[in-house]
Amino acid sequence: MGRFFIVLGLVALASLTVSDAYAMGDVVRAAASVPVVAPIALAALTAVQMPRSILSMPRAEGDPAKVLANLTKAFEDFKAENETKLNAKADVVTDEKVERINTAVTELQASLDSMATRLASAELGGGGSEGPVSAEVRAYRGHFASYFRQGDGEREVKAYNVKAAARTGSNPDGGYLVSDEIETTIGRVLGKVSAMRQLASVRTIGGGSYKKMHGVGGATSGWVGETGGRPETATPKLAELSFPTMELYAMPAATQTLLDDAVVDIGAWLGDEVSLTFAEQEGAAFILGDGVSRPRGLLTVPTVADANWGWGKVGFVASGAAAGFDGDAPADALIDLVQAVRGGYRQNAGFLMNRKTVATIRKFKDGQGNYLWQPSIQVGDPSTVLGYGITDDDNMPDVGAGAFPIAFGDFRRGYLIVDRAGVRVLRDPYTAKPYVLFYTTKRVGGGVQDYEAIKLFKISA
Repeated sequence: MGRFFIVLGLVALASLTVSDAYAMGDVVRAAASVPVVAPIALAALTAVQMPRSILSMPRAEGDPAKVLANLTKAFEDFKAENETKLNAKADVVTDEKVERINTAVTELQASLDSMATRLASAELGGGGSEGPVSAEVRAYRGHFASYFRQGDGEREVKAYNVKAAARTGSNPDGGYLVSDEIETTIGRVLGKVSAMRQLASVRTIGGGSYKKMHGVGGATSGWVGETGGRPETATPKLAELSFPTMELYAMPAATQTLLDDAVVDIGAWLGDEVSLTFAEQEGAAFILGDGVSRPRGLLTVPTVADANWGWGKVGFVASGAAAGFDGDAPADALIDLVQAVRGGYRQNAGFLMNRKTVATIRKFKDGQGNYLWQPSIQVGDPSTVLGYGITDDDNMPDVGAGAFPIAFGDFRRGYLIVDRAGVRVLRDPYTAKPYVLFYTTKRVGGGVQDYEAIKLFKISA
């Protein structure tokens, strides 16, 4: 009899769509709590082709092609259920079903993006030979490892003042610059975790700040005949932009016993300890930083309604409602946001927002009934809104009164990140005995470099 119920359950569930499976989710979980029914419920749940979130799988594991197929199927189910919701107007069950599928689509897209990131990171990491290494670099790497494990006496500091890659390796006051392979690992994580690092221009400098000039108009020209006069034109106006670098630090700790263990990969340990911390701090600063002891963030520069835009401010387009999107035509303001960016910038433009905002926009349609949001069509491609790619950044605010939850534009031309070359490590065996602290610092700055290249979306009437 038990086998009969199992077969019957599987046959019934095999015909369910993703949305149907979602509606069954609570029933199956409740049934699983009953000892006799649990095996049947769990077997049936596993048999259904459901989004990965239901099975609580790690987002970055699995076959990308299967995740892409599940994403496409889930989005089709989402559209079908959302149409039912729009027609029914007041169906609580349908509302809940739509929200569950919407969450599944978000997580599937995030899973696909994570896979693409890991693939790209692996490609950046190489895997082949790094090529010939000079004697100076080998000596520096060896002494850095020795310094990391045992520290330096005064005599050793003077004896091993190794210069590698045209820079001073040791410094009695400032510690050591990490070896090149560790810095590459940290840089790779920074570029892949920090959304703005993926989008913006990045420049490495050797000093404390970077300055550049930007033309802001004023120059004139005109047409003349072959023998006509050439009157003097107006002098172009230039704006000086300054990007000072600020110090970012992390201080991981290790026991001396760990450091004495020759099996431990010191470079990998340090990279793992500080890279994600640096990336998270940077990511927040590039969006929300106030420019005091940190970079100036995109959302902290002066803003103005786009109709009154002028150099030195970022223009914004209002949503049309005080606390959200316009209820009658929510897509109109997004179209206005895209069109607010000049054509030359739109060629390489994209959206920047968090996943909650993406989930909200996923329900919007244009005047022809087409959904504004579209999923990735292949691994490595982002999802899109109005045909422009979306980059997720959890540092972007949620939709709310007065907030700027969406940015759109050419971020490579609009925002500049400045890195001071080198990541420095200072070994401290005294402050937190028996632990050895590694005060690790890098210097980075950032800010808007072209105020015309990026526009913001403000929740406002």
